[in-house]
Order: sequence, then C-alpha cells, then structure tokens
Amino acid sequence: MTFSTSMARRLRSAARLTALAAALSTIGALPALMPTALAASASASVSWQEASGDADIERAFTQARGEKKPVLLYWGAKWCPPCNQLKATLFNRADFIEQSRAFVAVHIDGDNPGAQRLGARFKVRGYPTMILFSNDGQELTRLPGEVDAPQVLRVLQLGLAGGRPVKTVLADAQAGKKISANEWKLLGFYSWETDEQQLVPAAQRPALLAKLAAASQGVDDETTTRLWLKALAATEGGGSLKADATLRARVEQVLADPAAARAQMDVLSNNGDDIVRALAPAAGADRQALVAKFDVALKRFEADASLSRADRLQSLLARVELARLDQKKDELAPKLPAPLLGEVRTHAAKVDKEVTDGYERQAVITSAAYLLGRAGLWSDSDALLKASIAKSHSPYYLMSSLGSNARKQGKKEEALRWYEEAFNKSEGPATRLQWGSNYLSALVELAPQDSARIEKAAAQLLAEAEKDKGAFYERSARSLQKVGSQLVAWNASGQHDASLSRLRTQLDGVCARQEAGDKGACESLLKKKG
Repeated sequence: MTFSTSMARRLRSAARLTALAAALSTIGALPALMPTALAASASASVSWQEASGDADIERAFTQARGEKKPVLLYWGAKWCPPCNQLKATLFNRADFIEQSRAFVAVHIDGDNPGAQRLGARFKVRGYPTMILFSNDGQELTRLPGEVDAPQVLRVLQLGLAGGRPVKTVLADAQAGKKISANEWKLLGFYSWETDEQQLVPAAQRPALLAKLAAASQGVDDETTTRLWLKALAATEGGGSLKADATLRARVEQVLADPAAARAQMDVLSNNGDDIVRALAPAAGADRQALVAKFDVALKRFEADASLSRADRLQSLLARVELARLDQKKDELAPKLPAPLLGEVRTHAAKVDKEVTDGYERQAVITSAAYLLGRAGLWSDSDALLKASIAKSHSPYYLMSSLGSNARKQGKKEEALRWYEEAFNKSEGPATRLQWGSNYLSALVELAPQDSARIEKAAAQLLAEAEKDKGAFYERSARSLQKVGSQLVAWNASGQHDASLSRLRTQLDGVCARQEAGDKGACESLLKKKG
C-alpha cells in the first residue's frame, strides 16, 4: 500500500465518543454503544485468533456458525505503518473492544507460516486489509483503513446490521433498484482501495463511483459527496471522469463548510492533489484558487485536536503536495513558502518529542520523515530516521526509508548500504523476500556492473524462498517475480550468462522441492518473457 494513502484513523475525546454512541443508535441494528462501555479496563483487548492456514480459518468459521456471529479478518504485518496505527488506536479503543464481542476476530500476520497462501485465498494484498464475513463465509464488506476510528466503527455496525454482501448491494444499485440509505453508506465507505478487483476492475472504478454518486442523489447528501470525491480521487488527474462546474461547486461548498469537510476528512487529506487535478487539469489561476480553498480546509484539520497525530500530519502532507502541484513530481528541492516549511519542521519535531508508544511511532515517525523529504528537507528527514532506528520494533523499515532518501538524491553507495542493512535486519519470510527484492532492485539499478554482489543477493533470495512454503503466493510471489524479471532484463545482452546459469541451477533445486501446484510459478522465474 502506498505511504500517503495508508494511514488508519484514531482515538477521539470522550465527548466525540458519546456522540458516536448516539449516532450508532440511529442505525437501528445492534444496541448502541453506551458511554459507560467506552471505559474498558487496561487489561481489556480484542480476542484475536491467529491464523496461519486453512485449518485455523475453518476453526474460526465453525465457531462463528455455532455462536451465530460474523467473522472480522484483519490482514497486516509487524512493520507496516498503518497497521501499527490501527494497533495504537482503533484496536485498543474500549468501544471497538466492546463491539468485538459481536464477531469472531481473526488476525493473519503476513509473515505467519502459510499466511501468503491465505492471502491468495481471500484476495488480500495491501497491509492493512479488514474484511467482514458472514459466518457461512460470504464476504460482506471490506472496511476502510484510512478513515478515522469512529467512522470505521460506523461502517462495521452497518456491515453487522445489513446482512447483505456489498456485492449484492452494488448489483442492485447498478440495476437501478431501490436500496436503503444505510446500504448507500456501505457503498460510500467500502474500502475501494483494497478491493483487489473483487467488485470492479481498477480501471473502471472512477466511472462506477461517478455512476453511484449520481444514483444516490437525494438519499443521503454526505454519502453522495463521498462517492463523488472518491470518483475524483480515483481518476488520478485523468481518466474517463470529466468534472463539470456543478461538481466543482459541490467540492468547494464542502471545503468551505467545517462540518461537511470534517466528515470527508480522509478523502480530502489523502487525495487532495488528485481531486484538484481532476477539477482543474491545467496549471493557472483557476487551479490555484481551488488549491487556496483546499489549504483553508486542510489547516482546520491540522489544528483539530480531536484528530490523531497521524491525521493531522497527513493534512500537512496534503498541503505540501498541493504546494508542489505545478512543479516536477520528483523535484528534490521544491519551491515552497517559507511559513509552510517552518510548519513542517515544527510539526515533525513535535511528534518526535510527543510520541512514545512503539506502535504509534512506527506509523507517525515514518510519516514525518516522508513529509520532510517531500518538503525538500532531506537532512532533517535523514536525521529523524537515524535517531528513531533504536526506538523502532522494525528498524529495517526506517533503514529502507533512508535508502530511498539516498537513492532519490543520487547517493548510490549510501543507498545500497542502507538497503543491504535493511535486508539483513528484516524478519519474517514474506518480509525478507520483499526487503531482499528491494535490495536487489537497487543493486541492478545503481550498480549493474557489480555482478558478484547481484548474484550473491539473488542466491540468498532463492535460499530464502526454498525455506518458505508460501514463497509462491501473493506478496512473496510478487517479490520473487520482480527479482526474476529484473535479473532477466539485467542479462538482456547475455553479458551475465554465467551468473544466470548458476542461479538457474540453484533455482532448479528449489523448484524440485516445491509442491506440484507451485512448480510452474517457480520454474518461470528466470525465463525470458515472450
């Protein structure tokens, strides 16, 4: 999952939680969460069941059928920043813990043995992904990881109350059949970003979201607005959706209304630049006028004490991205207003000082370092990452960020040192294949002449794959496919035939020990395509 779209959303004040309980009571399904239920004891927690294989999943669904409960599946990883944000906030909220009694909670760590096979079964890729299933195994909905915690709880309630799979709801909506206001909300808050083409191919998503937005007119204005914003964001500045003056006026009206903007905070903060490109494709006064209105709304989010640090930081990042809009995408030294640069430095220093929880630091510090880099403050970004390595439970993630910083600045040897160290320190089978493929990719790009180093790294990855029974599934499979295609391209002229020959011999041994269904994927790794 890309960094700027992956921050999950957080804990609110007691007043906001009381308001949440009242709002949930209007849904009319499960009993509303009362304020007294929000003060859980320190020892309370969600009773997650760890799953590494099909037997674990079947056991969970058997329990769910016996207890007449749905199943909530959470797919994540130790190092993943937004996963850590979920752990620091949503998963330890008293109201979420209370709500978890209504479902069977299943956790799949991507590095568990067999986890990537389960990833293929459930069609999950990006960390984190949350899916709500009926107890007979039907997928009801995918929960958004980027919205704030009260909204996640609201969507969870809708899924628990509705009973109908989102796929069925979508089919009725597309057919022009009447669906309820709550079902429209379910579509508006569906996690389209982690859909993995379960409902619609990615290329068709903008048109579908626009169609749904138009069809929802008059049912629930907030949901209609969310669907339009999602449609604009999905165009990534182009595509088939052509924004008109009426749509732009709707967006500007939302930006000007603090309450309406707050309700759409996640879409506006995570996708502000894409929305502006869609509404104002050409650089100029028209675009800058829209950027100025966005900036006002984003400043409100940044100052909103009820928002998490991650949300407020994301709003500042959105302001930086909008300030960079008419400059080169990969510009290392963007021209930004001095006050904005000052805010970036101040905000980064503030979160570094304030955040002590290990989970939250993994999410927020990596965000702050990325923000500093996008502002062109590379030395500040490097310093923050280096100072945080010893405080991180997954330091290899920060090391990779340092490698990325050096790579962007053309510091080849420094980049390779950090990527190599990150690979060496990485933990877990899927993670090691991912970090190893990143290291090999950097070697091929930055030091293609160093055949000995490249061959050594590739051989190490093949040895890692041989030990991992899930190496040819989902994220691990994509890591290995990336390695294979890069090695074949590296040897396009046959100049590294000797290295490839030795690696193919090693690969033959790896493939010989794979199960029948995995041999084909294994044997194709070092073959020329076409």
